[in-house]
This record gives sequence, C-alpha cells and structure tokens, in this order.
Amino acid sequence: MTKLTHALPLAAAATLLPLTAFAATGPQVNSGDTAWMLTASALVLLMTPGLAFFYAGMVRTKNVVSTLYQNMIAVAVIGLVWVILGFSLAFSGSDAMIGDTKLAMLSGVGQVPDAVLGATIPFLLFMAYQMMFAIITPALMTGAFAERVRFRAWIMMMILWSLVVYAPVCHWVWSPGGYLLKAGALDFAGGFVVHMTAGYSALVAAIMFGKRRDFGTAQRPHDIGMIVLGTALLWFGWFGFNAGSAVAANGLAAQAFVNTFIASAAAMLCWTFYDRVKDGKATCVGGCIGCVAGLVAITPAAGFVDVLAALIIGVAAGFLCNMAARFVKNCLKIDDTLDVFACHGVGGTIGVIAVGLFATVSVNSAGANGLLNGGDKLFGAQMMGIAMVAIYSMVATFVIIKLVNLLVPVRVPDASEQTGLDVTQHNEKINSCCN
Repeated sequence: MTKLTHALPLAAAATLLPLTAFAATGPQVNSGDTAWMLTASALVLLMTPGLAFFYAGMVRTKNVVSTLYQNMIAVAVIGLVWVILGFSLAFSGSDAMIGDTKLAMLSGVGQVPDAVLGATIPFLLFMAYQMMFAIITPALMTGAFAERVRFRAWIMMMILWSLVVYAPVCHWVWSPGGYLLKAGALDFAGGFVVHMTAGYSALVAAIMFGKRRDFGTAQRPHDIGMIVLGTALLWFGWFGFNAGSAVAANGLAAQAFVNTFIASAAAMLCWTFYDRVKDGKATCVGGCIGCVAGLVAITPAAGFVDVLAALIIGVAAGFLCNMAARFVKNCLKIDDTLDVFACHGVGGTIGVIAVGLFATVSVNSAGANGLLNGGDKLFGAQMMGIAMVAIYSMVATFVIIKLVNLLVPVRVPDASEQTGLDVTQHNEKINSCCN
C-alpha cells in the first residue's frame, strides 16, 4: 500500500508532462481573464431583460407584456441564430465584407483560445461574449415601433436583420480582415456595430410602420418604477459591455469601466438640465433616458479616450440626444415611440465621432491618436464608417421590412392596436388599475 501511495503522484505527474509541453506551444487560457469574461458575458446578457423593463415601463398598460416579450424572445431566437450561422458570418473568413461558414454550428470553436480574437480565453467564451451583443442589438429596435408590431413578423425581421445587417457590420469592424478595421476605423464596444446599426435601422422602421393612431396625444408611461429598474440593470450590465470589451482583466478594462460611469452620469445630469430648461420640470424618466444616451455615446470610445474626454462625450450626449428626440417627434413627426434613433443612432454617432477626435495611444497603444491628439487619419476613417454603416443599415432594413411584409403583415390591424398587443398577440395582460 505504501509503494502504491508513493507511485500515484509520480504517475500523475508523468501524465501531465506531455500536456504541459503541448500547451506551451500555443495560446494558453488565463484563469483571471477567463473569470472576468465569464462575468462580463453574464452582465451583458442581463442587459436584455434590463432593456425589456426599460421599454415596458414607458408603454401603455395594454402593451406591457408584448414589449417585454419582444425583447426577451431575442435571447432565444438570436442566441440560436448566432450559434448556427451568425458567429461564423461575423468572425470567420478573409473576405473584407462578410465571413464564411467555416465556424457554422461552432465548428472548430472549442476550449482552446484563438490566437487573434481572444488569445487568453477559450474561443467558446469569446463566442459567448459576442453572442450577448448580437442578442441585444435587434432588441434595441423594438422601441421604435412599440405598440404596433405583429409578433410573428418581428421574429422574422430580427432573424433576417441579425444575419443581413448585424453580422456583416460586425465583420467590417471587429473581424481581423474587416473592411472598416483595415481602413483604420475604431470601435471599442459597439458604436458602429450595435448602436448605429440599431439606431438608423429603427428610424427607417418607425417611418415604414407609420404613426400610432393616437400619435401626438399625451401618453403617460405605464410604470416609472419599471423604467428605473430597467435603467439600473442596463447601467450595471453596461460595465460588462464596455469593460469586458478589453477581453482581459487588465488596466484597459478599468479605464473603460471608469469612462463608462463618468459619461453616463454626465449625460443623465445634462438631459435633466435640458428638460428643466425646456419643459420647466426635471423628470425621472428623462434622467433615465439621458443615462442610457451617455452609455451609448461612450461605448465606442470607452477604451480609447481619457476621463476628460469621457466627461465631454457624456455632456454632448445629454444635450444632443435630447434635442434629437424632440426634433424627430415634434419637427419630423416621426413616431419613434421610445426615442431609439435619438439615443442609439445619434448617441452612437456622437461616440464614433468622439473616437476620431479624442482617441489617444496613451490610453490604448493598440488604437490610434484622434484629430485633437495629432492624428490625421482616424477621424476620416470614422466619418467614412459612419456613412457606410448608416446607409447600409437603413437600406437593408427597408428591404427586410418590405420582404417580411409580403409574407406576414408587419403592423397589427387598427382594432388590435386599439385593444392592445398584450391580448391580441399573446392573450395575456398585466395586472394594473391603470390604462
């Protein structure tokens, strides 16, 4: 028994020798980075139910359940779309415009890190982290046509949109051979990929869906507490969204974390101040929307700018996104129900421009210097990216909605809109004494 007891550790050590030698020849998993990215992935997933609460609190009682489910269904639908094909289209292949099917059904995506995309975390974890971005992006659009979309049509729309809009733009910006990345454009956590694609697509969708029948009449939010809860969940999850985009537990993640807080806080205050000046009252709902606008604007810049630039970005988002929301509804008379274009389209554009102005290699040596730091190329690349992403997103969304509408009417009938989507689409309704 004594000889056997002594022999076992030696045998175990011997079996580890070839494994150790093999692991040293390629990328190795870093436990700290992996733990952080698992956490960040969960934080980003939490943002989708957070968005559901945020939007559901703003609509009327008869449409609360439908708004919640339009967001939550994206977790299941787009999660599977991403695994089956989306991830491959976004991150595989050498073509500058779109990936191939090499990684479809996660073929070749395993526990070993990818030397280019995530050298210290399992490739599966990189895929999962990116999946959470793919899930929330189409869900952002639901606020633009809230209270009038047919549920079946929405499922068809988001599947097509994820494959035709999100995956290609993701490839342009974040895949090593992507067109915009090679052109010098930078997007730390999703200004181009998430917010501009969703925001500009939402504007087209709001126009194509048309106004709600009672557009222009005073409408009170269903539940301000729900809006605050949604904002809190989004704010919390956004630290995984931005700081997690460092793809490591390091100083850059800390920089992105702090920049995210500074910009969102500044935007919340500025939106509130502008409401007070224009309307005579500072509203809780307005403050929450301002916070989200700041989070959106700092997203592409979080890992490329210093804290002063983050503060400026937040201030700009608080004022300009508020102005844009008023302009779209009051001047253009477009029924973007929950101000998706103002917050995400305009906010994302502000952040992308800010990268071109304020980026500095002193924060991120893998980035570039912006115009105000002596760089002469980044700003032009950012502006080219804005035009390319905005135009492509709008045109593709127009075609997708037209196509889906041929198969299933995208808008509910007037009678269903009057009754409310909770009952007509889901045969459910939320308990409330309010209408």
